[in-house]
Amino acid sequence: MGSYTVIADAGASLLKLLREEMTPDPVSRPELIGMASPADKGDLNISVYICAVRENNESRRTEMLIEGDMLRYPPRSIDLECLITAHSSADILTRTLDEHRLLGKVAQILHDNSVLRGPMLEGTLADSDAGLKISPLPYGTEDLTRLWQFGDAPYKLSLAYRIGPVHLDSNRVKPAARVVERRITLREKERG
Repeated sequence: MGSYTVIADAGASLLKLLREEMTPDPVSRPELIGMASPADKGDLNISVYICAVRENNESRRTEMLIEGDMLRYPPRSIDLECLITAHSSADILTRTLDEHRLLGKVAQILHDNSVLRGPMLEGTLADSDAGLKISPLPYGTEDLTRLWQFGDAPYKLSLAYRIGPVHLDSNRVKPAARVVERRITLREKERG
């Protein structure tokens, strides 16, 4: 379960993993991996950009949660879709190769860590028993190009991943009336 910070917590968990696994090689400092649009990357070597939030109907919960004398509405189950883009400041002759190496390392890390658990989870996700699943999205070039709507910025090779499901808690509650009296009526069965 997660509070309204669950999207940020999922992003922070992914950043924590990448920063721990990619530094000091191939990225020299953890702060060079961050959450940013590929168009607003600044000095980042790796930008992680959550670009879509989608309902996850497969893990949707419909039962009310009992909390003392209140019933809480079920959480919303969502998947986050993100673009991970490499940025190199190398000269033009080696820049693309450098970015491809960085993306290869990211793909390897996310393949080896497809479920984040325990100390890798940040914020409200830290209490999750299920963990945070990370899986590649089966997007082709057309799909990625459609996602790449960043003004005049030319398309760059990026990885697309699904993170989730995560559960966004509801704040809606209603009182749960307790049973205080029970009536049982017995009737004799008619023979016919």
